[in-house]
Amino acid sequence: MTRGLIEEAVTAGARRAPACHLLGLSVRTVERWRLGTAVEAPQGSQDLRPGPRMAPPNTLTAAERAVILVTVNAAPYRELSPHQIVPRLADEGRYLGSESTIYRILREEQLLAHRGRAKAPVRQAPRAHVATGPNQVWSWDITYLRTPVRGLFHYLYLMMDVWSREIVGWDVHDVENAAHAAALFVRSCRVQGADPTTLVLHADNGGPMKGATMVATLERLGVLASFSRPSVSNDNPFSESLFHTMKYRPEYPTQPFGDLAAAQQWVSAFVRWYSTQHLHSAIRFVTPADRHAGRDGAILAARHAVYQQARAARPDRWSGATRNWEPVLEVRLNPEHAVERRKDRAAA
Repeated sequence: MTRGLIEEAVTAGARRAPACHLLGLSVRTVERWRLGTAVEAPQGSQDLRPGPRMAPPNTLTAAERAVILVTVNAAPYRELSPHQIVPRLADEGRYLGSESTIYRILREEQLLAHRGRAKAPVRQAPRAHVATGPNQVWSWDITYLRTPVRGLFHYLYLMMDVWSREIVGWDVHDVENAAHAAALFVRSCRVQGADPTTLVLHADNGGPMKGATMVATLERLGVLASFSRPSVSNDNPFSESLFHTMKYRPEYPTQPFGDLAAAQQWVSAFVRWYSTQHLHSAIRFVTPADRHAGRDGAILAARHAVYQQARAARPDRWSGATRNWEPVLEVRLNPEHAVERRKDRAAA
């Protein structure tokens, strides 16, 4: 009957795939029925899918399940987690099930909710920041550089301007701490002539980022600190992308750095290349240094003129507008998604 309905729909002009999807079948299954033998698809067959599997023989009975629910909701246990309940039951000489079994039953009964006075952990996305010019939003992070000794590393501290992608400050140390980070930030502000009170500094949740020295320095300078969610690298995309570019350069050493001076020398050469030679795809293929200094507008205007001349010379080779060489006017760090904005408006 099922095959007949599908074939009837196809004969009437419908496509086979949507017809199968409407009945909850895959095209391959129907083709197997249509081309198979009588054993595979007997006459009048409805649906040869095996259906739900049988319950395993060692599954909990309804009575055992009920005992678990009554026990965990009893006064002595209702404020405890299964990890606390199971050992206490063992001390009483009782075994009702493992922790995972109890968790599964509570989840199925929709009884697995946060309890106690402590607030349930909330991992909200970081606040979105918009940069319309240099020295408005900075992002920074630390990455490891290998040394000849297994388990020991040099640490590259690197700060970049989100709007221009310019590396505004960097340093390499043999230890990872907040004091080095704070000193680098103060020095970078001085070199760039940046006003800390109008600057957003974004970082992840690492120890040096939230260390007492770094936090005190930011508070003293009036900097707006912004942090990623724990273990969410996508919240700090600009620094992560920069480190990816660095470590996948052809000249990135395949062997560990011999000493701290060697690491500093290599990073210095990379920073010089990245800032002054690398044409960054996200900012219309201009260098970060040109964009940071405000030279990108003239460069992109000249490119636009070249393309206009080429189109005027051979209009038959252009089916539409020329390439977009307009400057990128704003850059967003962790932009809010439309769904999140709708939720916020609904909550308000």
